[in-house]
Amino acid sequence: MTRLAPSPNHDERPAGVPIDTLVLHYTGMQTGRAAIERLRDPAARVSSHYVVEEDGTIFALVPEERRAWHAGVSFWRGHELLNGRSIGIEIVNPGHEWGYRPFPVLQMAAVTDLCLEIMSRHPIPQRNVVAHSDIAPDRKEDPGELFDWQELAGQGVGLWPADLPPVPGADPAALLARIGYRTDLPIPVLLRAFQRHWRPMLVDGLADAETLARLSAVALLCESEAGTAAA
Repeated sequence: MTRLAPSPNHDERPAGVPIDTLVLHYTGMQTGRAAIERLRDPAARVSSHYVVEEDGTIFALVPEERRAWHAGVSFWRGHELLNGRSIGIEIVNPGHEWGYRPFPVLQMAAVTDLCLEIMSRHPIPQRNVVAHSDIAPDRKEDPGELFDWQELAGQGVGLWPADLPPVPGADPAALLARIGYRTDLPIPVLLRAFQRHWRPMLVDGLADAETLARLSAVALLCESEAGTAAA
């Protein structure tokens, strides 16, 4: 079920910029109602295009053709300030500050369906389905290590790597850059963001053998998709 809950916190997108990125967040507030109220508050100057409640209800806040104010200072694959080229989905969850918990099945199903609908309307490649923590790794943790990225990718939204053996001599900084992360932050900060998305069992910022193997696998997936699109 989708309900309208219009927010005033949006403006025009930059001319000529495609909508090619999908950013997933958690609300990080004690209730979904409180989050929606904040996202609709003109004084807050924040918004997303959609909010997905734990029972699967979807709230539409900002039309997709408008720029919602959800990403803040951000970077992905060479682009900065991603609000102008992205659609933002806030997923109701209290987050790390208020009692982080798994995302319910009904909520994940609604998120999946909404993402698929959005991607049917806009040229968003799988490599550009990202977490808020991917595009702002020094500021954000959401939607975090309990979000089921693997299941989402299995339904056709985003990328998930196959298991690969360790890669001797792999350079984590180079691999992170190939995936899309910014390169001017400490490597442990970037690795924690990567792990929250693609190695959620242990988020420690260390380049162990499993993390390096997954870095290599995700980098190859991103480059393979980019190569296919360019062919």
